[in-house]
Amino acid sequence: MSAVRILLVCTGNICRSPLAEQLLRARFAALGLQAEVHSAGTRAMVASPMTDEAAALALKHGALSTDHSARQLTEQLVADADLILTATRDHRREVVTLLPKATRYTFTLNQFARLVSATETEPSASAFSAFVASIAATRGLHPSPTPPTLDDIDDPYRQSAAVYTRVAAIIDDSVTTIAAALAPALRGH
Repeated sequence: MSAVRILLVCTGNICRSPLAEQLLRARFAALGLQAEVHSAGTRAMVASPMTDEAAALALKHGALSTDHSARQLTEQLVADADLILTATRDHRREVVTLLPKATRYTFTLNQFARLVSATETEPSASAFSAFVASIAATRGLHPSPTPPTLDDIDDPYRQSAAVYTRVAAIIDDSVTTIAAALAPALRGH
């Protein structure tokens, strides 16, 4: 059985999505889980590393590595993913514009964390895609936060250390929640 593929998406692919990628990968490793975790940007700064600030915060929050080379989001990356988690609702819209059927497995990072926290569905050990579909089916049952921008993660690029620190804490909380929720489904892979 092939590994589950999770794609994290932001704009430049140098701050939010690689930070989320590294932290999600670290959380999976800590839980003994296997998954392919990658990231891309809607307007990627292709081949650029993570910003120094994002890399330092990744290590502070437990990342195993900060090796990264930014890449552009493509329709093929979207098609190949089993789950796509975006930094903002606009990124989610851009993903779905590339491949409309991806709406079934594309969420903002905060939205997916919120939905898996509220679900009573236990993921089965062999049905990752079925679990993601069951979470997608609950979107209408759990209202969006007020304001809806709470599902978005601010872009810290060229912002203060305080903004980077706040963004890293939000990403860390969401990926920790998501890793724990996905653990039963990933153990079967």
